[in-house]
Amino acid sequence: MFVLTKKRLPLFTPLLCLAVTACIFAFWRNRVPRTLNTSRAISSPAIPLAQNEKAAFKQPDGLIGADSDEDGVPDSAELQSFQDRENFRKWFRFIAEIQFYRVSEQWNSDQRDCAGLIRFAWREALRAHDRRWLQRMGPGYEVIAPDVAAYNLESGPLKESLFRINARPVTVIDRQIQGFSEFADARTLKEFNSTFVGRDRRYAQPGDLLFFYQPWVQRFPYHVMIFIDRPQVAPEGMSDFVVYHTGSSVIDKGTVKKVQLSVLDQHPDKRWRPLESNRNFLGFYRLKILD
Repeated sequence: MFVLTKKRLPLFTPLLCLAVTACIFAFWRNRVPRTLNTSRAISSPAIPLAQNEKAAFKQPDGLIGADSDEDGVPDSAELQSFQDRENFRKWFRFIAEIQFYRVSEQWNSDQRDCAGLIRFAWREALRAHDRRWLQRMGPGYEVIAPDVAAYNLESGPLKESLFRINARPVTVIDRQIQGFSEFADARTLKEFNSTFVGRDRRYAQPGDLLFFYQPWVQRFPYHVMIFIDRPQVAPEGMSDFVVYHTGSSVIDKGTVKKVQLSVLDQHPDKRWRPLESNRNFLGFYRLKILD
């Protein structure tokens, strides 16, 4: 029979400690939930995550501030379907174009400049175009396409604050998306609300924007136009049109112009020619909600 004596105690003590440690480790391993032990699964692609582990790392669908393409505009404010993008383009171009023939009283007279035309047409393109809207806008308006189905100005995630005003990551406070405003000048539209397409017009699509930069003009060095291509009001077959507001000054309120790119190519002031050779022409840009 084995008897523990004082001579054998120093030999037995390390074995006893080892046995107790092994028992504690085994007990702890069985008690800790496996869903907490994810570091190895994440770093090793050979070990797939369990279904409940995947849920812990997947961003919830439909999150109001989710920005999957990281362009500064939440997914919920972008037009995801081809049909919605086409319908928006049609309304956006038509509303801008009709201002050439008769400026709507709904367009705030204090905001009638080149960027103001983009803001006005963008905002009105996202409204419900029912009879009340047609009557409110004035003569010359008609239903030219279905409404955008994804959202409208009243129910959309941004309401009337459609325009991104900085480059900070999208954040949401009390379910309100931060970093957007009801106002954006031409530079803000270029920097934060559109993406560069190119300086070659062959890559432009109807509804894209054209930007010009005149650095010596201190107050408003940026100017923007809308490429409408085939207008709603024009002789059959004509295309290649742009529409824009000339801008206002203390002595001139400015006006809306509608001309063909081929005409602008011959503008007497070379800085306004939409040509790749003109360094004042920044190129064509596409609204981020369409990209």
